[in-house]
Amino acid sequence: MRGINEESGEYLGPSRKQNRREALEVLSLADDLAGLSENQLGKLPIPEGLLTHIADARRITSHIARKRQLAFLAKQMRRESDETLEAIRDAMDAGGTAARVETAQLHRAEAWRTRLLDDGDAALAELLDAYPEADRQRLRQLVRNALAERAKNKPPAAFRELFRELRGVFAAASLAAGDEAAAEDERKANEADEPGDVDDAR
Repeated sequence: MRGINEESGEYLGPSRKQNRREALEVLSLADDLAGLSENQLGKLPIPEGLLTHIADARRITSHIARKRQLAFLAKQMRRESDETLEAIRDAMDAGGTAARVETAQLHRAEAWRTRLLDDGDAALAELLDAYPEADRQRLRQLVRNALAERAKNKPPAAFRELFRELRGVFAAASLAAGDEAAAEDERKANEADEPGDVDDAR
């Protein structure tokens, strides 16, 4: 942020050091954007004019030419408002968080599938304690079918379906937890907005 000259009251421009730091931050963001796929870019609030320059940077393979194009892209990005660049950064951070959550759910589904097939009803009971909304009957049937497939060396249709079912269980639980957190935040906000008891003594 700009400071203020205490004597004149005029706003002071950003220092050369600050300008360089901000320029490097934008250049780093430009490099990150150029490394994304078209599908990922399509999910970000990027102005149409910048997409062409990002596409140019993605196509270039020569190191020197790419470096030059990234510098040009960063120059175009600095013409955008701070709000636009922050929105892009926020969306990228949110996308990264979502990807990490999804990866964690995949690993959890794989681990629970292995446990269900190895430990049977004991593992199923533990799973249902943690996720009571899960469909007990369907999970038990899928486990039984997957074990039969394995015994008869058949294609793993139920094995894969069990994985999808578990992913659905964890995704639903995650969504419900998010809804509960949002409801709690809204409740706290409403409480903060409520006027306190005020004595109207006169």
